[in-house]
Amino acid sequence: MAVKKTQVAKETATEKYVSRVKARYDAEVVPALMKEFNYKNINEVPKLVKITINGGLGDIKDNAKSIQQVQQELAQIAGQKPVLTTAKKSVANFKVRQGMNVGVKVTLRGNRMYDFFDKLVSIALPRVRDFKGVPSKSFDGRGNYAMGIKEQLIFPEIQYDQVDKVRGFDICFVTTAKTDEEARGLLRALGMPFKAN
Repeated sequence: MAVKKTQVAKETATEKYVSRVKARYDAEVVPALMKEFNYKNINEVPKLVKITINGGLGDIKDNAKSIQQVQQELAQIAGQKPVLTTAKKSVANFKVRQGMNVGVKVTLRGNRMYDFFDKLVSIALPRVRDFKGVPSKSFDGRGNYAMGIKEQLIFPEIQYDQVDKVRGFDICFVTTAKTDEEARGLLRALGMPFKAN
């Protein structure tokens, strides 16, 4: 009986935590987007579904120790263990065989997604040298946004002296928006610093 009570207590404790960005989305972003795009129903308002982080292994795809370090760095940044991605087919020019490890990826949802978004826009991006904003044209036409990070050192979890090589990765924001304009409005309202065109 005691075991069940502690399990219920743990579940309710995790349910109570709401990310700062999620709270802002519910309180400020939803009403603002309803007014801006003239939505009739609250369910029409676009929302962030998931964030995927992808990193290519490149020249270290044969080095198990380096692969492990890349996984560890991405796990520290995302707060979730990444999975290895493998090559779907062999490409002789790149010396890649089918089934070979070619990258790592993490898919974030829920509070972890909102926490990562918060960390990215309020801590990591401002640490980029000569930062003037992220490109505002990197939308795919279906309401999703992709951007690249040139070095993992902009995240506070990464220790500079423990990094063997500076690596970048891609971040993709998947939303329920039907158009790029709606997705841009959503991300801007959440705090994404787009470049002024």
